[in-house]
Amino acid sequence: MSGHSSSHIVPSRCDCRTGDRIDGKYTVVAELGSGSFGQVFKVKDYTGEVRALKLLRLWDVPSDIRDALIERFDMEFKTGRIPDRNLVHSSDSGYLNGNPYFVMEFCPGGDICKYIGRRDVNMSRIAIDILNGLKALHSNGKVHRDLKPENVLIREDGSVALTDFGISGDKNKRLTERNIFGKPAQMFGTYAYMPPEQSNRERGMATVLPTTDIFSFGVLMYQLLTGVLPFGKLEDHNDLAKYLINSKAENWNKNALAAVPNSSQWTKLISGCLKASWKTRIQSAEEAIKLVPGDRYSPRVSPASAAQAEPKKQHAKGVYLTIAQGKDYGAEFNLAECLDPVHKNLITVGLADSNNITLTDFSESYTSRKHFSIEKGSKDRWVIRDGQWNEHTREWKRSTNGTWVNSGDVDDSGTVLSDGDIISAGNIKIKFNIF
Repeated sequence: MSGHSSSHIVPSRCDCRTGDRIDGKYTVVAELGSGSFGQVFKVKDYTGEVRALKLLRLWDVPSDIRDALIERFDMEFKTGRIPDRNLVHSSDSGYLNGNPYFVMEFCPGGDICKYIGRRDVNMSRIAIDILNGLKALHSNGKVHRDLKPENVLIREDGSVALTDFGISGDKNKRLTERNIFGKPAQMFGTYAYMPPEQSNRERGMATVLPTTDIFSFGVLMYQLLTGVLPFGKLEDHNDLAKYLINSKAENWNKNALAAVPNSSQWTKLISGCLKASWKTRIQSAEEAIKLVPGDRYSPRVSPASAAQAEPKKQHAKGVYLTIAQGKDYGAEFNLAECLDPVHKNLITVGLADSNNITLTDFSESYTSRKHFSIEKGSKDRWVIRDGQWNEHTREWKRSTNGTWVNSGDVDDSGTVLSDGDIISAGNIKIKFNIF
């Protein structure tokens, strides 16, 4: 799927029905769902294995947004190649009459909406599965951005896995495109799980951090446990205004949670996730896992999941930056080869061509032309600083939306980078690795 754009593809209408063959490899069993621009089918491959297939109906997509949707669709496929048992795995991709599709594992249990308010379900196991899925995404530079019950699927063994990653973007894209399979009626559902900094973006929060997913997880778990949303009902615009005010004030219904068995054990986790400020919120999925009450089970990793994982790339020894989210997804930079020829231990990074590492992003970007700097110290000690030195004004100029390492704000005094750190520069996320 990579490398294609609407300028090279002339999509034609293709209405798939039960029994039809897709690309000569997959037989349609049933339609699982449809939305504005896409369809999901239950299919069988040539071995008889049941899969799910997502088709982007490109013929219905306005030409001016086709390229962006293809890129985001491709990114979702690649995200599904992350080898983790709590992510729905992608296995194949291609085109049908010029319309992109990808194939992923089929989860026969449907989504976890059926578990909302139930007392006969092990909520601790569900919570740990979801958090492990988030941990895998975050450690690979991804933020789900649209975590809700509909996007958590149930496997045959009862474990759950996250799906629909890579399509939802920043706030504006979420509320206009939502996702390519979304329907306008789902708008309130999107708002229900959105943290205050995303529903009313402040200047610095154009960058989406892992703490976005932590807030959504808190809403989701509260809803599973109690059967209701934490900040009130959400059925019309009047409800929405009250809901957003309550979320900013951390005014959530504690009485409903108190009625849940073992509620005292859940309160610390839920309250830590529902903090209005991302700074005081639980900062990572790993931190949240430690607060989940009950057992710490480890479900079996299925051989099929391992087989579908993207093979690990072999690296020469060195220090690398890898684009984990953005238009140049997968691009790698060996820092030793990127050092500035004049300022020997310096690397500048941003959208401007004058940088030692030039970034590119989708059309709507919150990345600055001169976004951040990295300085090499002794013994592979690399320090990242927000902004760059301006030779004309003779002063340090910060980026517009800030630079972040994991969930921490980086200032111009610098942060020492460690292996596996995720750098956020606007919509672009970059992984730092030492090999």
